[in-house]
Amino acid sequence: MDKLLFGTGGTPHSARTASTIDGIKRIAELGLGCLEIEFVYGVRMGEAGARLVAETAQSQGVKLSAHGPYYINLNAREPEKVAASQERIIQTARIGAACGAESIVFHAAYYLGDPPEQTYQTVRKNLAEVINHLKKESNPVQVRPEVMGKPSQFGTIEEVIKLCNELEGVGICMDFAHWHARSGASNSYPEFASILEQIKGGLGAKAIENMHIHVSGIAYGQKGERKHLDLKESDLQYIELLRALKDYGAGGLVICESPSLEGDALLLQETYNSL
Repeated sequence: MDKLLFGTGGTPHSARTASTIDGIKRIAELGLGCLEIEFVYGVRMGEAGARLVAETAQSQGVKLSAHGPYYINLNAREPEKVAASQERIIQTARIGAACGAESIVFHAAYYLGDPPEQTYQTVRKNLAEVINHLKKESNPVQVRPEVMGKPSQFGTIEEVIKLCNELEGVGICMDFAHWHARSGASNSYPEFASILEQIKGGLGAKAIENMHIHVSGIAYGQKGERKHLDLKESDLQYIELLRALKDYGAGGLVICESPSLEGDALLLQETYNSL
């Protein structure tokens, strides 16, 4: 994908109904380019419904991705919780692929007091089993662990890049709001450029050409992310972020997760186009 498309995390508030199909139609009406289907409380869509979603997205010219359930922890203590987490990623990938999504994103794990390197090895092993399962099913979606917003959560930029390099079919979901909240910094043009350099250096230019990005305003404290905010109510320097993305020739999907959803998605798109 050689250009950035802007859209919403979930169905826009102004859609006729909360359904994914009406969400896709509203995205197209608004002149936006993409939608992330939110399976955050469970994958509650069947194969037949997913095929209708795929047909609608194709006819409307809207690109899709999907977000897996929140209840995933590949570093859980209990084997049954790990197995359930793996199954949730697999289900998201299956229905996501049927919807025509090119990638799925998810929150990978919590450290639970374990050293980061030990957590990494556990996550890597358990995610590798998911990837092998999807490969056997010839599932084409790219699986993208998300860069997370709290120090208690597995998912630094370094950790996700390492997973991408060690596991085939894994990509990065770069959440700039999360990283700003987690680091207390990363909120200026040089810092945004540095992140893009880090991704390019670690994963190659193709990773910049096909990004999956989350953006919103964010409230944060010492423990990182507290809640999402509208862009203009937050301190996120989104214009500088968009400038860096443009200068680096970034392509892919920019998913807005602000409370106002399509309002901020349109603000991002209009600002980007004006640069």
